[in-house]
Amino acid sequence: MSRIGKQEILIPVGVKVTQSGSLFTVVGPKGTLTRNFKDDITITITDPAKDGTGKTINLNIKRNDKFSKSLWGTYASHIKNMIKGVETPYQKKLILEGVGFKSEVKGKEIHFALGFSHPVIVKIPEGITATAEKNNITITGIDKELVGSFTAAVRALKKPEPYKGKGMRYEGEVIRRKQGKKTV
Repeated sequence: MSRIGKQEILIPVGVKVTQSGSLFTVVGPKGTLTRNFKDDITITITDPAKDGTGKTINLNIKRNDKFSKSLWGTYASHIKNMIKGVETPYQKKLILEGVGFKSEVKGKEIHFALGFSHPVIVKIPEGITATAEKNNITITGIDKELVGSFTAAVRALKKPEPYKGKGMRYEGEVIRRKQGKKTV
């Protein structure tokens, strides 16, 4: 049994949740998110209770097989992330360290100078906003999965190296430093 899947998901005030077939939609003050869910999991949206609490979402498995059980908690986490994202957007920060490394946002693109012979240009996907002040890049959006994957793709352009710590790292990430060559 999934601990996460068994829990009721509370829908806060100002967030509207609808389901039509396999399409699940969450509308909030910051935007709209939709996602397709397989029919292995039954998603039920209950009306407000008598004590005045808001709507809730319950998830149940249809078949008692391994695949359905694995989707149960995953779908619950996806729904929680969708509800949280339309209330307060997700935000990831990257720090660019190194002499001559620069970043700036121009329209829907981020331009990087990462020590290569050419500038690196990355398109910002729809639903994400990016800002760059000095060498701090902030990526914001309502879809947690999209924000995380885009931030990881940007970080992969110049990963931090362990000797001098140059490269792009997440805010709060600790780079294990190595000692360089010793002189005799």
